[in-house]
Amino acid sequence: MNATDYLNRSALYRKLVYGPYREFAGVYAAKMSNEGLGRQCTWRSLSLFRDLMDWHVGNGHAAQDLSEVHVDRFLEHRFKHWKPDSGDRSALRRLLLALREKGLIPAALPILRSEHEKIVDVFGQYLSTERGLAAGTVGSHKLLSLRFLREVCPLGVDGFAALTPQIVISYVERHALDGSADSGKAMCGVVRAFLRYLHLKGFISMPLAGCVPSIRRWRLAGLPTFLPPEKVQKILDACDRTTAMGRRDYAVLMILAKLGLRASEVSTLNLDDIDWQSGTILVHGKGRRQATMPLRHDVGTAIVAYIRHGRPASACRRLFLRTLAPHVGFTSGSAITWIAKQALEQAGIEGYAHHGAHLFRHSLATDLLRSGASFAEIGQLLRHRSIDSTRIYAKLDIEKLRELSLPWPGGVQ
Repeated sequence: MNATDYLNRSALYRKLVYGPYREFAGVYAAKMSNEGLGRQCTWRSLSLFRDLMDWHVGNGHAAQDLSEVHVDRFLEHRFKHWKPDSGDRSALRRLLLALREKGLIPAALPILRSEHEKIVDVFGQYLSTERGLAAGTVGSHKLLSLRFLREVCPLGVDGFAALTPQIVISYVERHALDGSADSGKAMCGVVRAFLRYLHLKGFISMPLAGCVPSIRRWRLAGLPTFLPPEKVQKILDACDRTTAMGRRDYAVLMILAKLGLRASEVSTLNLDDIDWQSGTILVHGKGRRQATMPLRHDVGTAIVAYIRHGRPASACRRLFLRTLAPHVGFTSGSAITWIAKQALEQAGIEGYAHHGAHLFRHSLATDLLRSGASFAEIGQLLRHRSIDSTRIYAKLDIEKLRELSLPWPGGVQ
C-alpha cells in the first residue's frame, strides 16, 4: 500500500486535516504521496509530525516559526523518552522542505561558516570547476585540507604568513602513519594540491607545495584481487530475479562483471546514455571523461528486464533507482559497492582481500588477459589513461611468467 491509498483510509490523517495544523498536514501528506512513500513510512511520518507540532506549539511557539533549530530541540527531547528511529530526522527534513516550497515557513537561515571552512569551500569549488574532480573526490580533499588548515593555521588567513617548510614537513610527519601507506600518500597529495592552490590565489607568497615529503610506495608492488570466471557466474546466478530488487542488482552486477565499469560510473548512468539503436552505452568516467562502449547483448537483456519489470515509476532519469521511496538515483557509488558486497555474501564467496565492485573489474581484466587479449585491448576496455595502470595484471598470468623465469642455480632441490 502506498501513501495515497493509506491517506484515503487513515483515521490519523483525517484528524490532522480537521485539526489546528490542517494546512501543514495537507502539504506534508501531498509531498509523501508524490514521492510514493509506503504505508508504514507515511504513518510514522504523520505521527511524528503530530508530536512535533504539539510540542512546538505547546512550548509557546507559533506554527509558522518552525525551523531546524526547533526540530533539533524536539528530537533531543523525544530521544530522552523514546528510542530514536533512523528515519525520524529525514522525515522532518522532508516536512520542512515541503512547507518551505509552499511558503508556509521562513527560508532556512544560512549556516555560519568559519574562516577556515570558507577558504576550503572556495578550494572545493576550484577543484570542481577548474580541475574537473568528482564530487566524492572534492569532498575528501576538503576534509583533509580543513584538518591541515586548522592545525597549522589556527588563526586563519592571519597565520598564512607564518607558514614555513618546516611546519608543513612536521605536519606530514605527525600524520603520515595515521592510516595505511596509501592513505598517507593520499594525504600528502591533498596537502600538496592545497598549498599549490593557496600560492596560486595569493594567500601565501612562498611556493610550499614542493616541500611536502613523499611517502615511498613501490609501483605495481601489490596484486589485484580477482575472482575466477566460475565464481563470477556463481554470484550472478545467486541473484533472485523474481523480485524488483533482484532484477536491479542483477543488471548492476552484469554491468560490473561484463563491462568492467567502476561503481561511480554505474551509479551515474542515465536512461539517455543507452543507445538501443546502435547498441552502445555512454560512460561518464573519471575526470569528466566520457567514452562510448558497445553494449553486450546479455547486459542489455538484463537492463531491459529491470526497466520493464523492476524499475519504479519515477521522473528521475537515472538508470538505477532506490527501491524504497523516494525513487531517486543513488547519491554515489557507495550503493553500488554495497550491492556487490551483498551479492558476494549471498553467493558464499569468502576469503578475498577486497569485497566490492572493483573486484569484478579486476576479474574481467584478468580473464581477458588469460584468454589472450593484449594489454592495449584491456586498457582500452577499462579506459585506462596509461598503460602502467594495465601492467599490474601481467603478474596474474602465471603461465606466461613461468616462460620468463630463470632456472634456479644448482638445479632442482
